[in-house]
Amino acid sequence: MNGRTGWLIGGAAAVVVAAGGITAAVAATDSDGSSSSVPADSSADAGFARDMAVHHQQAVEMSYIVRDRSKNEEVRRLAYDIAQTQANQRGMLLGWLDMWDLPKVSEDAPMTWMGMGDMPPGKDGALMPGMATNAELTKLGKLSGKDAEVRYLQLMTRHHQGGVHMAKGCVKRCKVGVEHRLAEGMVNSQQSEIELMADMLKARGAKP
Repeated sequence: MNGRTGWLIGGAAAVVVAAGGITAAVAATDSDGSSSSVPADSSADAGFARDMAVHHQQAVEMSYIVRDRSKNEEVRRLAYDIAQTQANQRGMLLGWLDMWDLPKVSEDAPMTWMGMGDMPPGKDGALMPGMATNAELTKLGKLSGKDAEVRYLQLMTRHHQGGVHMAKGCVKRCKVGVEHRLAEGMVNSQQSEIELMADMLKARGAKP
Protein backbone atom coordinates (compact mmCIF):
# COMPACT_ATOMS: atom_id res chain seq x y z
CA MET A 1 0.00 0.00 0.00
CA ASN A 2 1.48 3.35 -1.00
CA GLY A 3 0.99 6.61 0.91
CA ARG A 4 -1.73 7.95 -1.34
CA THR A 5 -3.69 4.70 -1.17
CA GLY A 6 -3.52 4.89 2.61
CA TRP A 7 -4.87 8.43 2.55
CA LEU A 8 -7.70 7.45 0.22
CA ILE A 9 -8.67 4.47 2.36
CA GLY A 10 -8.52 6.62 5.49
CA GLY A 11 -10.65 9.32 3.86
CA ALA A 12 -13.18 6.77 2.64
CA ALA A 13 -13.38 5.25 6.11
CA ALA A 14 -14.03 8.67 7.61
CA VAL A 15 -16.92 9.18 5.20
CA VAL A 16 -18.37 5.75 6.00
CA VAL A 17 -18.13 6.39 9.73
CA ALA A 18 -19.69 9.82 9.33
CA ALA A 19 -22.55 8.54 7.19
CA GLY A 20 -23.11 5.62 9.54
CA GLY A 21 -23.36 7.94 12.52
CA ILE A 22 -25.78 10.35 10.92
CA THR A 23 -28.88 8.81 12.49
CA ALA A 24 -27.54 9.53 15.95
CA ALA A 25 -26.05 12.89 15.03
CA VAL A 26 -29.08 14.26 13.26
CA ALA A 27 -31.60 13.67 15.94
CA ALA A 28 -33.03 16.56 13.88
CA THR A 29 -33.09 19.23 16.52
CA ASP A 30 -33.18 22.94 16.00
CA SER A 31 -30.82 25.32 17.77
CA ASP A 32 -33.29 25.62 20.63
CA GLY A 33 -33.51 21.85 21.04
CA SER A 34 -36.98 21.50 19.55
CA SER A 35 -37.88 18.86 16.99
CA SER A 36 -37.15 19.77 13.37
CA SER A 37 -39.16 18.83 10.28
CA VAL A 38 -37.40 17.66 7.12
CA PRO A 39 -36.15 20.72 5.20
CA ALA A 40 -37.60 21.53 1.79
CA ASP A 41 -35.67 20.85 -1.40
CA SER A 42 -35.30 24.61 -1.92
CA SER A 43 -34.21 25.32 1.66
CA ALA A 44 -30.87 26.75 2.75
CA ASP A 45 -30.26 23.52 4.65
CA ALA A 46 -30.47 21.43 1.48
CA GLY A 47 -28.62 23.97 -0.65
CA PHE A 48 -25.75 24.30 1.79
CA ALA A 49 -25.42 20.53 2.13
CA ARG A 50 -25.20 20.10 -1.66
CA ASP A 51 -22.87 23.00 -2.37
CA MET A 52 -20.53 22.47 0.56
CA ALA A 53 -20.19 18.77 -0.31
CA VAL A 54 -18.89 19.81 -3.74
CA HIS A 55 -16.70 22.53 -2.25
CA HIS A 56 -15.20 20.10 0.28
CA GLN A 57 -14.46 17.48 -2.37
CA GLN A 58 -12.09 19.86 -4.13
CA ALA A 59 -10.29 20.69 -0.87
CA VAL A 60 -9.72 16.96 -0.34
CA GLU A 61 -8.42 16.62 -3.89
CA MET A 62 -5.98 19.52 -3.51
CA SER A 63 -4.72 18.10 -0.24
CA TYR A 64 -4.01 14.73 -1.82
CA ILE A 65 -2.12 16.46 -4.63
CA VAL A 66 0.21 18.45 -2.36
CA ARG A 67 0.77 15.47 -0.14
CA ASP A 68 2.47 13.77 -3.09
CA ARG A 69 4.35 16.92 -4.19
CA SER A 70 5.94 17.98 -0.90
CA LYS A 71 8.12 16.38 1.75
CA ASN A 72 7.59 19.18 4.27
CA GLU A 73 5.98 17.65 7.34
CA GLU A 74 4.18 20.85 8.37
CA VAL A 75 2.43 21.16 5.01
CA ARG A 76 1.73 17.44 4.80
CA ARG A 77 0.22 17.47 8.31
CA LEU A 78 -2.02 20.41 7.43
CA ALA A 79 -3.08 18.77 4.17
CA TYR A 80 -3.85 15.52 6.00
CA ASP A 81 -5.95 17.33 8.61
CA ILE A 82 -7.90 19.22 5.95
CA ALA A 83 -8.48 16.09 3.86
CA GLN A 84 -9.69 14.03 6.81
CA THR A 85 -11.88 16.76 8.30
CA GLN A 86 -13.53 17.74 5.05
CA ALA A 87 -14.04 14.15 3.86
CA ASN A 88 -15.77 13.46 7.19
CA GLN A 89 -17.95 16.56 6.93
CA ARG A 90 -18.79 15.79 3.31
CA GLY A 91 -20.05 12.38 4.40
CA MET A 92 -22.27 14.03 6.99
CA LEU A 93 -23.71 16.51 4.49
CA LEU A 94 -24.50 13.81 1.94
CA GLY A 95 -25.88 11.60 4.71
CA TRP A 96 -28.32 14.29 5.74
CA LEU A 97 -29.57 14.63 2.16
CA ASP A 98 -30.15 10.88 2.14
CA MET A 99 -32.04 11.06 5.43
CA TRP A 100 -34.14 13.92 4.13
CA ASP A 101 -34.81 11.94 0.92
CA LEU A 102 -33.58 14.90 -1.13
CA PRO A 103 -31.50 14.74 -4.33
CA LYS A 104 -27.78 15.37 -4.00
CA VAL A 105 -27.81 17.51 -7.15
CA SER A 106 -30.15 20.43 -7.72
CA GLU A 107 -31.44 21.93 -10.93
CA ASP A 108 -30.80 25.35 -9.39
CA ALA A 109 -27.51 27.14 -9.93
CA PRO A 110 -24.92 26.89 -7.13
CA MET A 111 -25.43 29.37 -4.28
CA THR A 112 -29.12 29.91 -5.11
CA TRP A 113 -29.90 29.20 -1.45
CA MET A 114 -27.77 32.27 -0.56
CA GLY A 115 -29.50 34.49 -3.11
CA MET A 116 -26.46 34.26 -5.40
CA GLY A 117 -27.88 31.98 -8.06
CA ASP A 118 -27.63 34.73 -10.66
CA MET A 119 -23.85 35.08 -10.37
CA PRO A 120 -21.89 34.26 -13.57
CA PRO A 121 -21.52 30.52 -14.16
CA GLY A 122 -18.29 29.09 -12.78
CA LYS A 123 -15.53 28.69 -15.33
CA ASP A 124 -13.24 25.70 -15.74
CA GLY A 125 -14.53 23.81 -12.72
CA ALA A 126 -14.61 26.76 -10.29
CA LEU A 127 -18.32 26.44 -9.53
CA MET A 128 -18.43 28.41 -6.29
CA PRO A 129 -16.53 31.16 -4.43
CA GLY A 130 -12.98 30.16 -3.59
CA MET A 131 -12.85 27.07 -5.78
CA ALA A 132 -9.77 26.50 -7.94
CA THR A 133 -10.07 26.05 -11.69
CA ASN A 134 -9.16 22.79 -13.37
CA ALA A 135 -6.13 24.53 -14.87
CA GLU A 136 -4.95 25.60 -11.41
CA LEU A 137 -5.29 22.04 -10.12
CA THR A 138 -3.35 20.70 -13.10
CA LYS A 139 -0.57 23.21 -12.49
CA LEU A 140 -0.45 22.32 -8.79
CA GLY A 141 0.05 18.70 -9.76
CA LYS A 142 3.12 19.64 -11.81
CA LEU A 143 4.86 21.62 -9.08
CA SER A 144 7.03 20.17 -6.34
CA GLY A 145 8.76 21.18 -3.14
CA LYS A 146 8.43 24.79 -2.00
CA ASP A 147 6.64 25.83 -5.21
CA ALA A 148 3.92 23.23 -4.61
CA GLU A 149 3.64 24.20 -0.95
CA VAL A 150 3.22 27.90 -1.72
CA ARG A 151 0.66 27.31 -4.46
CA TYR A 152 -1.33 24.89 -2.30
CA LEU A 153 -1.39 27.31 0.63
CA GLN A 154 -2.52 30.13 -1.66
CA LEU A 155 -5.24 28.06 -3.32
CA MET A 156 -6.42 26.64 0.00
CA THR A 157 -6.51 30.08 1.61
CA ARG A 158 -8.81 31.28 -1.17
CA HIS A 159 -10.80 28.04 -0.93
CA HIS A 160 -11.28 28.48 2.82
CA GLN A 161 -12.33 32.11 2.36
CA GLY A 162 -15.07 30.94 0.01
CA GLY A 163 -15.99 28.16 2.43
CA VAL A 164 -16.25 30.57 5.35
CA HIS A 165 -18.52 32.81 3.26
CA MET A 166 -20.81 29.84 2.54
CA ALA A 167 -20.75 28.58 6.14
CA LYS A 168 -21.69 32.03 7.44
CA GLY A 169 -24.60 31.95 4.98
CA CYS A 170 -25.77 28.69 6.56
CA VAL A 171 -25.34 30.07 10.08
CA LYS A 172 -27.67 32.89 9.06
CA ARG A 173 -30.21 30.79 7.13
CA CYS A 174 -30.10 27.10 8.10
CA LYS A 175 -32.84 25.83 10.42
CA VAL A 176 -31.69 22.29 11.27
CA GLY A 177 -29.80 22.60 14.54
CA VAL A 178 -27.05 20.07 13.88
CA GLU A 179 -26.28 21.57 10.46
CA HIS A 180 -26.28 25.08 11.91
CA ARG A 181 -23.74 23.97 14.51
CA LEU A 182 -21.59 22.25 11.87
CA ALA A 183 -21.52 25.49 9.87
CA GLU A 184 -20.47 27.46 12.95
CA GLY A 185 -17.64 24.99 13.51
CA MET A 186 -16.55 25.35 9.89
CA VAL A 187 -16.33 29.13 10.25
CA ASN A 188 -14.16 28.89 13.33
CA SER A 189 -11.85 26.11 12.15
CA GLN A 190 -11.32 27.45 8.64
CA GLN A 191 -10.64 30.98 9.85
CA SER A 192 -8.03 29.51 12.20
CA GLU A 193 -6.46 27.60 9.31
CA ILE A 194 -6.43 30.74 7.17
CA GLU A 195 -4.35 32.45 9.86
CA LEU A 196 -2.04 29.44 10.08
CA MET A 197 -1.57 29.36 6.31
CA ALA A 198 -0.78 33.08 6.27
CA ASP A 199 2.08 32.40 8.70
CA MET A 200 3.26 29.44 6.63
CA LEU A 201 3.27 31.54 3.46
CA LYS A 202 5.14 34.34 5.22
CA ALA A 203 7.79 31.84 6.31
CA ARG A 204 8.20 30.94 2.64
CA GLY A 205 8.45 34.56 1.49
CA ALA A 206 5.06 34.46 -0.19
CA LYS A 207 1.72 36.20 0.18
CA PRO A 208 -1.81 34.67 0.31
